[in-house]
Amino acid sequence: MQSVVTHDFGAITLGPGEELASDCISWTLDNEKPLYVNQVTLANGGAYHHSNWFVVPEHSYGGPDGRWRCGERQFSEDIAAVIGTVLFAQSTQSVVEEQGFAPGVVVKIPPRHKIIGAIHLLNPARRDHETFLRISLGLLHPREVTTILHAIRLNYGAIDIPARSEARVTADCDLTKIFDAILQEPMDVKVHYVLPHYHYLGNYFSAEIAGGPRDGEVLHSLDTFNAEPNGKVIDPPVDLAAAGAYGLRMTCGYRNPRDESVGWGIGDQEMCVMLALAESSMLLSGNVGVTTDLEQGEDGTFHSTGPCDGIGAPTNPAQTLPSDEEIEAPLYLPPTLPGNEGLPTAPPCVDTPPALSEPPTTLSSIEGAIFAGSCTFAACHDDISSAAGLDLSRDVYENLMNHRVRARTALPLVAPGDPDGSWLYQLLSRCDPVDDEGNVVAHMPKNYPFLLPPELVTKVGDWIRRGAPDD
Repeated sequence: MQSVVTHDFGAITLGPGEELASDCISWTLDNEKPLYVNQVTLANGGAYHHSNWFVVPEHSYGGPDGRWRCGERQFSEDIAAVIGTVLFAQSTQSVVEEQGFAPGVVVKIPPRHKIIGAIHLLNPARRDHETFLRISLGLLHPREVTTILHAIRLNYGAIDIPARSEARVTADCDLTKIFDAILQEPMDVKVHYVLPHYHYLGNYFSAEIAGGPRDGEVLHSLDTFNAEPNGKVIDPPVDLAAAGAYGLRMTCGYRNPRDESVGWGIGDQEMCVMLALAESSMLLSGNVGVTTDLEQGEDGTFHSTGPCDGIGAPTNPAQTLPSDEEIEAPLYLPPTLPGNEGLPTAPPCVDTPPALSEPPTTLSSIEGAIFAGSCTFAACHDDISSAAGLDLSRDVYENLMNHRVRARTALPLVAPGDPDGSWLYQLLSRCDPVDDEGNVVAHMPKNYPFLLPPELVTKVGDWIRRGAPDD
């Protein structure tokens, strides 16, 4: 049975188009005893493009908690993983995400440690965006703990996606060589969890067993970019050695509609990274730094691969199973900071109350404030995904007014002069909108567990009330 501890990091406001890619955020736990984390939940108010989370000894990267520049304290993700451990990684642009393991499986936080997140924020809207960040730890009693997990990271760093093309890159990583070189022991890896990371152009991901009779067996796959939580628990875990494998294979696919090639990087560039959490005596990392094989298939897709250079380090000596003393003692919880008592993992959803709309109530302002920041940024209603056939990235007025609603409702998407008779407003303003048959459907934005700020929802309502002009 879990006990949950939640910490709120507070609000961050980004200006229109602002990007923060070099910041860290920390929470010193002041824990006198170890903590065994079976579940991590991360919640934010949007604009969090990605974040990677670690636990390190509390004297590391000294300075006050809260947000700080990673470089000013010489923070390194690789070093943090070695001196502490990897706790969690956020799927690209997810708003609420839960990383949960099978019973008894945990990430261990030793005594007197702190949590550090390397955060990357991006506000595509043409207005200020105030967001929040909360992290919740689901803690197990030591007597329930059976397995402690450690990180494996694969990266394809030599990405080069030609202009106006589709491409796939593959990292085929031999983990047995790392064990042989460092420990002179056979590989021991049981994979429990897999999480991919790519950006807006990504349209494919696959993690596979590499080598042996089960070569090519898929552990996790995706065929889109959707800003949803995309981690997968592998239950039962896959024992690579027992499968006769030598390692893991990762493939990422992309569709590049631009007139220029795309490489590895932040912003409008791409990545192909995989985090796996596994039972292992080592921390493992593989990287393709040079593409040596490039082929174009019959369908025109470019396929790239190259040598996967692997490194590793023995797991931290503090990463041990609970002692007899811990098992016999009551469950220990770290101190709760003022204001965090009883805090939910994410704010509850509340139907939009009466509110003054944010001026101006024009379609162009709605595009910049809402559609760009939530609907297309989340890869739901853009020219690639177009969920329910609705593209809000171009020809917005025509697409809104001519859209055929696919839900079981007689309401049009926009009924000029009648917000309550507009399906768009119903989806934005109600936590549990219902169709004509009384069935609850997902509110919008779909990947948000809560609604947009009331002043923005009312902005849409007032625009419709004015007759929904093309302004």
